[in-house]
Amino acid sequence: MTNASGLLGTPMVAATWPQPSPPPAGSAAAASPQMGRVGNGSQGASLLFLSSPLARGVSGIFVWTALVLTGHQIYLHLRSYTVPNEQRYVIRLLLIVPVYAFDSWLSLLLLGGHQYYVYFDSVRDCYEAFVIYSFLSLCFQYLGGESAIMAEIRGKPIQPSCVYGTCCLRGLSYSIGFLRFCKQATLQFCIVKPIMALVTIVLQAFGKYNDGDFSIHSGYLYVTLIYNVSVSLALYALFLFYFATRELLRPFEPVFKFLTIKAIIFLSFWQGLLLAILERCGVIPEAQVIGGSKVGAGTVAAGYQNFIICIEMLFASIALRCAFSCQVYAEKKEHSPAPAAPMRTISSRLKETMSPQDIVQDAIHNFSPTYQQYAQQTTHEAPSPGTHPGVDRGLGGGRRSRNVEKRMLIPAEVL
Repeated sequence: MTNASGLLGTPMVAATWPQPSPPPAGSAAAASPQMGRVGNGSQGASLLFLSSPLARGVSGIFVWTALVLTGHQIYLHLRSYTVPNEQRYVIRLLLIVPVYAFDSWLSLLLLGGHQYYVYFDSVRDCYEAFVIYSFLSLCFQYLGGESAIMAEIRGKPIQPSCVYGTCCLRGLSYSIGFLRFCKQATLQFCIVKPIMALVTIVLQAFGKYNDGDFSIHSGYLYVTLIYNVSVSLALYALFLFYFATRELLRPFEPVFKFLTIKAIIFLSFWQGLLLAILERCGVIPEAQVIGGSKVGAGTVAAGYQNFIICIEMLFASIALRCAFSCQVYAEKKEHSPAPAAPMRTISSRLKETMSPQDIVQDAIHNFSPTYQQYAQQTTHEAPSPGTHPGVDRGLGGGRRSRNVEKRMLIPAEVL
């Protein structure tokens, strides 16, 4: 038990339980196996640090500090909502901190015999897909949309690189089909992840899902495999898109933004998987909750995962504050004569930001067979790729406010 606590890096409070009284002589033969099993389990279990007031208090301080920092940053973006096509996705990315932090903290507070965390984690998992799609869409908006990107990269040969996974694309060139694949690979994660979350809830309700149980009879194995394939495909698509547009994206510091977002999503997943493996190897034993109910090792591993996420979200909020600064949008607002936005306008902007309507439309467009005849998008007219509201802009610069519908006909043979 001491070794397991040391490996986890989290102190566990030892407890000495009174020895059970010997059973009556008449029932010794019948009761001795059951009593021995219960007695050993009680002696082998320990009070769980995660359910102590100290753990809940420390995690709560980190969570609420992260919520205040991120909430203030979101408020600044809503006040200076000068480039809606970009800031819509920026705010979605920032909201990953409140979703992750508050979800993990609630799961930690409700840690016990019933696996409530499965339901909360399902909400968190669904938002992961929302964030990955939003990041790719933000990159598209930085560069002026699909048409502007194709004008820059179409026909150029794909440079083989083992680092970016393009070694198998030797001899091919960029086409509209390339951008379509990047969007489809990202959108499939937005579809697979909610389905897997629903499947997890159903399996857990029927007792067929246990964290860390890699048995072929447990749903955890199959959900983990499907999730790994889906998330790996989405990550590969993001790498391909960055490899194709890295020079165009250079003014926007995409590497810092990319690493910040992906660290939150993928590192949290891998550390959860590592805890599940440690539980499977017996490093994380069963523990006795202060309330008296015993929880399984898988629940304990999930509890440590939620505790770690609560701590990490404070640092994530600081990193996101630097990666997605509001300064460039606030500077643009200074040159606009419009008055400060009232709270009603701010709330309506937040509601518009969280609407998933654009994801539905994008999914229909990218998975529709008619995509082979044309690609259509409606955006605010943007400058050439590589410019930004806060980069190389004079007092009268910036993006024009009128909307322009762009329609690009794509012959089927170039897809």
